[in-house]
Amino acid sequence: MGAAVAITLVVIAALVVLVLSSSVRLVQQYQRGVVFRFGRVLDRIRQPGLQLIIPVADRMVRVSMQTTVIGVPAQGVITRDNVTLTVDAVVYYRVVDPVKVLVNVRDYSSAVLQVAQTALRSVVGKADLDTLLRDRDRINAELKAVIDAPTEKPWGLLIERVEVKDVALPEGMKRSMSRQAEAERERRARVIAADGEYQASRRLADASRAMADTPGAYQLRLLQTVVDVAAEKNSTLVMPFPVELLRFFDEVAGGGRGRSAATESGRRQEPSPLGPVTGNVAAAAEGDGHRGGG
Repeated sequence: MGAAVAITLVVIAALVVLVLSSSVRLVQQYQRGVVFRFGRVLDRIRQPGLQLIIPVADRMVRVSMQTTVIGVPAQGVITRDNVTLTVDAVVYYRVVDPVKVLVNVRDYSSAVLQVAQTALRSVVGKADLDTLLRDRDRINAELKAVIDAPTEKPWGLLIERVEVKDVALPEGMKRSMSRQAEAERERRARVIAADGEYQASRRLADASRAMADTPGAYQLRLLQTVVDVAAEKNSTLVMPFPVELLRFFDEVAGGGRGRSAATESGRRQEPSPLGPVTGNVAAAAEGDGHRGGG
């Protein structure tokens, strides 16, 4: 009799343990539990910790609330300016409504991946190459908006971030862009050099006006140039020659040429030594002699 009671107690204890093990569920901190009772979803979402459910009647599904990262495979895209390139991206998303994730979509991870691929082709196809390379933030924001629209409210997912990871250009396009960048840098270098020469000429003009106001400034500048040349260890012989002396020689030579021209002109315009009246009388006498002889 005692043995039968002991066996009964052991069986009851085993059944209690079995019932408790099938009715107790552990939900982690990063999870939420969704309970289905006879196939219908209960309104209350089970929070982290130990949760009790009714055996056989209830079934609890744990949903991770962590941020998930998926890589979008490289997609061949033609941009608005007809450039063929390959683009891949990264999508960061997390679950905000566990019930919608389980009820409205079957495999939400694959669904997000397919939506991301379609959105990547659509957004990049509407942009030109320069916008894609320079304004990457705007492209990322458009991708996030396009992917977030069909996934947040219907599926209970929040797209936190979308980034274009890499843009692969054809080799011909790379060479063209390299030549363009080189030409642009050369143009900037020439503009900077020309601007430097312009500023230097302005400074030199200001310096020349300042030196013109001071008579001894040119001589001091000449002596400074001699000192700079003599500082080097070379065999160059510098002979300072005043510029005023050159101007003096130029003026003397110009005056001599003027006097010579005036003398030559006077010679050409010198009158006859007989005078105008005597010359006319001599001409008339010569004419009469010719007529008498005839």
